Amino acid sequence: MDNSLLPILDLRLDGNVKGYPLDAPAVPLGQVGDQGWTLGDLDLPAAILRDSVIGQNGRWMAEFLHRTGASICPHGKTTMAPQLFHRQLADGAWGITLATATQVRVAYEYGVKRILMANELVEEGSVRWIQRTLDQDPAFDFTCLVDSVDGVHRLERAAQGRRPLRVLVELGIQGGRTGVRSLAEGLTVARAVKASPRLALRGVECYEGIIVTQDPAADEAAITKWLDLLGDLAHRCAAEDLFETDEVLLTAGGSAYFDLVVHRLARLDLGRLSRVLLRSGCYLSHDGDHYARLMALLEGRLPEAWRMPSHLTQALELWGQVISRPEPTLAFLNFGKRDTGQDMGLPRPAKWFRKGLHGVPEAAPESWRLSMLHDQHAKLELPAGADLAVGDLVGCAISHPCTTFDKWPVLFSVDDGYRVVGAVKTFF
Repeated sequence: MDNSLLPILDLRLDGNVKGYPLDAPAVPLGQVGDQGWTLGDLDLPAAILRDSVIGQNGRWMAEFLHRTGASICPHGKTTMAPQLFHRQLADGAWGITLATATQVRVAYEYGVKRILMANELVEEGSVRWIQRTLDQDPAFDFTCLVDSVDGVHRLERAAQGRRPLRVLVELGIQGGRTGVRSLAEGLTVARAVKASPRLALRGVECYEGIIVTQDPAADEAAITKWLDLLGDLAHRCAAEDLFETDEVLLTAGGSAYFDLVVHRLARLDLGRLSRVLLRSGCYLSHDGDHYARLMALLEGRLPEAWRMPSHLTQALELWGQVISRPEPTLAFLNFGKRDTGQDMGLPRPAKWFRKGLHGVPEAAPESWRLSMLHDQHAKLELPAGADLAVGDLVGCAISHPCTTFDKWPVLFSVDDGYRVVGAVKTFF
């Protein structure tokens, strides 16, 4: 165990934490797994992580990287859980990706030494903190993005330290998010970086995950075109000797199209050492809807040599309790918008449990359907005669884990028998 996690493991939890048994004494987070609790002991609602599935998903990604020759710097904003960051690093992750300077500081203070900030860094106070940390800690490896000459100049003014601040030029698309909009603009920014003694160009970057429509073939064509343009930018930067690091980073790859990223970028020959760096953040917990559908498409695209013997599986589950059965075809659970994201679809009832009847949760009937979320209520529609009573527990599959993790200061880890084996602290 990394000693940097000790402050988290020493953090005392009690009934003020969502999910913690209200009648249990306070214990350090690191001792939660010693209490002998099961799912039925938690104060619901509660978010849980299936520990064996987390391990399986980590092995899946490690095998994919082995087969493709790529590396991964998983996006930490999905979980904002340093305990999981260290688990990913132990699985072989190159580093951890983050989106804001605050997230960078959290990760660094809990022992993450190599960080890619997949965003532009503009606030001068944040730049000064990062530069000061770079100068004080030779092991700190930090990289951020730039997409304008103005951004280059802002970094220059604040980066007054001994070590140059390493950056990637970000390539965007018209109408998309951040990033230069053309090859010419990208080269202008890259040249401005090369001209600065305080900055060093480390590579190029894009985020193709914003392209998601109802037409997978059109998405694939658009993403391939975008990645090829990123390759062109890298070639032009190499031809002009603009890169200033021993290894060039070629990075993209959210949680839906990372196969295309490897396919297009791994073929590049820049005449120097380069690394294809993926940034999937959702693979570790996965989900039961949005990314599950996209991963099915991804697996269908894989060439034979990359085909995997297993699949990513949802590790994150949201559990609530039936608190009302006001009508024969209606039940209400005690979680709502405060507990789960719904930006990419409502949770889906997947399992249920009745104390004294089940040894472990059983699959929920497919006819059960969540139709509405209130602040603290979930409306569950049932067929007539459904065997579901007040007090029963219902576990839901989540769509888009990013907007569910942030609702939970602590998630509970369980084994395959739904015995609580630990707890994971988040920092949103």
